[in-house]
Parts: sequence; C-alpha cells; structure tokens
Amino acid sequence: MIIPRFKRILLKLSGEVLMGPGQFGIDPATVDRVAGEVAAAKAAGHELCLVVGGGNIFRGLAAAAAGFDRTSADYMGMLATVMNALAVQNALEKLGVETRVQSAIPMSSVCEPYIRRRAERHIEKGRIVIFAAGTGNPFFTTDTAAALRAAEMNCDALLKGTSVDGVYDADPKKVPGATRYESLSFDRVLADNLKVMDAAAIALCRDNDIPIVVFNIRGEGNLAAVLRGEGTSTIVRNMEMEEQHGRL
Repeated sequence: MIIPRFKRILLKLSGEVLMGPGQFGIDPATVDRVAGEVAAAKAAGHELCLVVGGGNIFRGLAAAAAGFDRTSADYMGMLATVMNALAVQNALEKLGVETRVQSAIPMSSVCEPYIRRRAERHIEKGRIVIFAAGTGNPFFTTDTAAALRAAEMNCDALLKGTSVDGVYDADPKKVPGATRYESLSFDRVLADNLKVMDAAAIALCRDNDIPIVVFNIRGEGNLAAVLRGEGTSTIVRNMEMEEQHGRL
C-alpha cells in the first residue's frame, strides 16, 4: 500500500504504549524510544503535533463503571494525559527538540493553556506541540480530542499509534484468523462499528477530509516506515479521496 506523504501530522498515542513491558504507569525507556521516533519524523521534514491518552494511569470510563461519578472520573483521566504529555515533552527536549505542552484545562504552572493560534505558531516555528487534557470536557475521549485538534491545526493526516498494526474485522488478540483491512471508508467504519476510534472522532475526520492511519507504534521504526508508505497499517479516508489518489 502506498500512503501519500503527509506534511503536517497529528500523532495520537494511546497511554498504554507508554507502559512498555509493564502493566501500569510510565516506562522511561519506552518513552525515550517513542520520542526518538517522533524526533526522527520531525527531522525528515514533517510538522508534528501529538495527543497522548491516559489509560496507563487512569481510565475515566472504567472508573465510572466501577462506581465513580462519570464527570469526576473523566476529569481525573484528563489529568493523567497531562502527566503523559509532560513525560513525552521531557524525552523530546532531552533530544534537543523544542516542545510545548498545551492543556485544555488551564494549569499555568506546568504548561500553556490551549490557544489555537499560539499552537499554530509553535508548529510554524518547528516546535512539536503536545495537546493535553483532551477537549477539556467530560464525556469526550482523547480520540475525539485528537480529531478535533487535527482539524484545528489543518493537519494532512491523523496517525493513531496503538498496539495493533491496523484495523481488523475481529479482535486479532482473540481471533487468530482475523483479517486486516488495507483501506476503509469512514462510512464503512461507522456502519460496521469497527473499533478504529469513537464515532465522534470518525465523523470529525470524515467531515474535514482528514485520513486516519492506524499502525503499531510498539515496533521500533514503524512510525518512519508508515510515513514513507512502507509500513503495515490501515488507512481510513473518504471514498472520493480514494478515487482521487487511485493508489489504494
């Protein structure tokens, strides 16, 4: 599969990626590796912004199911994403990459507030911007926050780095014979309820013509390979865009 070269990218990282081999928390070695791949993508000429989930520290939805008030649980999850964003910022800056964290929940002692024009200016100056605290509102996932920020930053694509190498017709961890899709339309993802991102995120990307590329960030070098169009992944886009490119 040939993926067109995207200039400005929003990379969505699941919080679980930062756990590395552990079951909870942040693994410094894994964060350093991921930061190295992000830095290499920037050096290759891409403009980058990031959204990092918080599932390695706290999951609002799971906590709500266990009896927490949903609104309070979601705010706790947002705070977890700030911790992860600061960890990634620290790893990037150790590599000499200028990075800014912007939070949708103002906390001026540790990071900037989210201001769209300021974020755009940072990216134009070659800095990497990490968006934290989701949308700043409960009941919205970090997937939705990623799609929203990708639209606001006029990104060419949203890359979702997870622990699987694409979108399957069944859970590949539970169904050994599950088949990976090379490409999908947004409408197919919504109609078949495929687990790419939540429906709000899919609709946002569809309406703003932002392709979603799902790949496995856990494998070393996978981000660079996907950006070159050589890696294993699934690309989700509008059907008319597929016809226009004619390369899928």
